[in-house]
Amino acid sequence: MQSVKNISEVISQFKCDAAIDSLRIYGSGHINDTYYIKNVRSTGCDYLLQRINHHIFKDVEQLTENMCTVIDHLKHKLMADGSGNPEREVMTLIPTKSGKYFYQDTNGDYWRLSFFLKDTKTYDLVETEKQAYEGGKAFGKFQSMLSDLPAGSMHEVIPDFHNIEKRLAQLHEAVNKNLAGKLDNVGAELETIRKYADSMLYFQQPEKHHLPKRIIHNDTKFNNVLLDVNDEAQCVIDLDTVMDGYVAFDFGDAIRTIINTSTEDERDLSEIGLNMPLFTAYTKGYLQEASQFITDEEISSLIKGVLLLPYMQAVRFLTDHLNGDTYFKIHFEAHNLQRTRAQLQLLKMLDANSTALQSIILQEMKNYKPGHYSTQG
Repeated sequence: MQSVKNISEVISQFKCDAAIDSLRIYGSGHINDTYYIKNVRSTGCDYLLQRINHHIFKDVEQLTENMCTVIDHLKHKLMADGSGNPEREVMTLIPTKSGKYFYQDTNGDYWRLSFFLKDTKTYDLVETEKQAYEGGKAFGKFQSMLSDLPAGSMHEVIPDFHNIEKRLAQLHEAVNKNLAGKLDNVGAELETIRKYADSMLYFQQPEKHHLPKRIIHNDTKFNNVLLDVNDEAQCVIDLDTVMDGYVAFDFGDAIRTIINTSTEDERDLSEIGLNMPLFTAYTKGYLQEASQFITDEEISSLIKGVLLLPYMQAVRFLTDHLNGDTYFKIHFEAHNLQRTRAQLQLLKMLDANSTALQSIILQEMKNYKPGHYSTQG
């Protein structure tokens, strides 16, 4: 935990009027450390301060360039069409006194500061169909507004982030090295991963599809959408991983966190089920916005993303578990193994219900292209 004195020294490097009244850890992210800064001045703004995990994001300069490009693009789009409030609907980074949008302290840590958007909230677990619908609208609109940014214009801040072949290769290496000596207890998980491996290679086989690469979020956990006091979508946050990808990656990762009737790290696997009404609501909201740009083949690929993302998360969690928990934050011993088991259980349930899920996607798409889609796929 950072001290108020330490945080004050960091904040003093930014162009802001913050006088710290209090600070507390904010959110439940696995990678960066985020602090909510309460301003002692009653008329002043509150802030979010983040320590960027530079062991994962190795080029903070490129990461920041990506974020600034996307933020500027979104704000200009909102201003140009008069459809919203850029200061409320897009996060705002605060520059340092040197003009950069990050600061490296004497310990080598990297920091960034943004305005805290008041009267907003996030959910780790979706509670209502309205929340799911609004989350779908938020991420669909995010993709739609970025659809005119050409692929290749972003830095690849984490190479092969959603390349399942590379993720499986990393797991294979972790198994062979067994650095943490944990291999004995993961036989069942490795067998399930092996069983599904071939069916997960679709996106790594461009000769089998004609999907366009687009600028996407790449980390669409539901808690990366801010909702307002009425549970209506306001702002998409956590833009560290915005770079090239397929729209199905974003759709699949969002569904991974929405459809699950329990948490990402549920210990009791019998508690993991599929909330179909939430899936339908999210899909409705997403396609309401994404239908403006999405292609037929991308629509067909969405269900493949729904299956891929929990599988990929299981592979990543298990790899980290075998490597000694060096990537994801953990809160107890074998936390990553527990996450792995929960994600594999979710995958099995999604796979068993994939036909019904695909029918919902196609049925909702018919609202935007009547007669164009059938529920037979």
